[in-house]
Formats: sequence, structure tokens, C-alpha cells
Amino acid sequence: HVQLVESGGGSVQAGGSLRLSCEFSGYTYSGNCMAWFRQAPGKEREGVATIYTGDGTTSYADSVKDRFTISQDNAKSTVYLQMDSLKPEDTAMYYCAADPFVAGRCPDEYNYWGQGTQVTVS
Repeated sequence: HVQLVESGGGSVQAGGSLRLSCEFSGYTYSGNCMAWFRQAPGKEREGVATIYTGDGTTSYADSVKDRFTISQDNAKSTVYLQMDSLKPEDTAMYYCAADPFVAGRCPDEYNYWGQGTQVTVS
């Protein structure tokens, strides 16, 4: 079955950078949508960025556009989230998610999730 393992979280000062990684295993990597979500204490989960593994098409939440970059290494079945110009409001648990690309689009809901990695910006 699909497994997702995140890494790369940590603590950083405002204005700094972090890179998160999400390794996909257990199924064919290509043909999926891979997404990063985040959830801060007391807040709803928020979609941050999405990439279609088939052609690398990406999308971003307005709150992170021009600061975060989602990318992939197909050979390693790994998705990355490069986070620059970090702000205190980016503090959250970050989760990687995956689900098949169906009917020409990425899904609204994801069935496969990683365990999460904490990002703290002070």
C-alpha cells in the first residue's frame, strides 16, 4: 500500500528557509497528484501546494505563492517543498498527501497521508 514519509521540518527564524521532503513508496509513483497541506493549532487544515507527477504541473495557495516551490525527483519518487521567506504564520504541522490524478485533475480529497513534520518560524 502507499506510504508517505516526510522529513525536513524544524525551527527557523522569520525570513529563513526550509526544505521538506516526502518519499512515496508502495505503488507506482507516476500518475498521482502529490500535495502538501498544513495545519496550525486551532486552525483548519490548509492546502499549500500540489504537483501532478505525470507532467510536473503545479499549483499553490495564495498565502505561499512566490515563497514556496513544490518540485519532484521522479527517480527517487520524492516530492519537495522549498519554503523561503518564512513567516511566523507559516508555523504548522506539514503533511504530504497522495492520490491518483483522475479525469484530468487532482482530487479535492486525498486518501494517503504521511505522518507530518513540524515547521516552527519565530
